[in-house]
Formats: sequence, C-alpha cells, structure tokens
Amino acid sequence: MNVARFEHFFRTAAGLDVDKEDLKHYNDFVDQQLHDMYLMASVTAKTNARDVVQAYDFPITKGLQERIREFDDLFADLEDALDAMVPRPPDITLSDEAEAWVPRIAGGISLGLARTFKIVEPKLVNPQTKHWESVFRLFDLLL
Repeated sequence: MNVARFEHFFRTAAGLDVDKEDLKHYNDFVDQQLHDMYLMASVTAKTNARDVVQAYDFPITKGLQERIREFDDLFADLEDALDAMVPRPPDITLSDEAEAWVPRIAGGISLGLARTFKIVEPKLVNPQTKHWESVFRLFDLLL
C-alpha cells in the first residue's frame, strides 16, 4: 500500500497520523496476523482431511467479521492494494474463495488495529513504537 493511502486509511479509520516509518510496523503486523490465520486454517483443513484451505477454515471471530464488513463498506477501494501487499503461504493451498477472502481479512484486521490504538490510548494521535508493540501484544493474546 502506498504511503498516502496508508495515511488516509488510519486518519479516516481512527483519527491517527501515521507516516512511512509506521508503514513497516503495519506491514509486519499484517504479515504476522495473516501467518497465524493461515496456520490455523491449515490445521482446520487437515483435521477435516483436506489439502486445500477453504474460506470457512479461517478462524474468523464475530468481532473480526464485523470489522471485515465495515472495511467492505468504508474502504473497499483499498482491497486491491491489500491484495497486492499481503503475503501468501508458500506451503498451503488456498481455494479460490479462500484466496478472495485474504485481502478482506487483512482489511478487517487493519481496521481493528487502527481502532485498538484509540482504545488503548484514546487521545493518541501519532503512534510510536511502544504503541505498536502494545497493540501487537494485544492481538497476539487474542488472535
């Protein structure tokens, strides 16, 4: 995602001012969360004697589902940018439907991330490394 779109997303989603330095934190965050999603989806597929991950194998919680819907409503124009930037698992085969879900999952996770900053520190405007680290730990705890 280019820097201007990234900045606009965070400003619109949560009133945060981010810059190109924050883009690396963001990319690391999305990569890690998707890695975890792929891992759990793969386990579910294998448990059901399948080699191909289906969309319903992803561990989508109620809250993440709501963020995905919000992302679809507010930021659908970013789906192509997310699709181009998100990693694909080299050792897992995704169905076409699962493949189509990946940028939407990344969008929902991104929206949740942006809003989590404001929950952790309501007056936050410009996240620093310590804020990114705190939010990473929260997501790792729950997802």
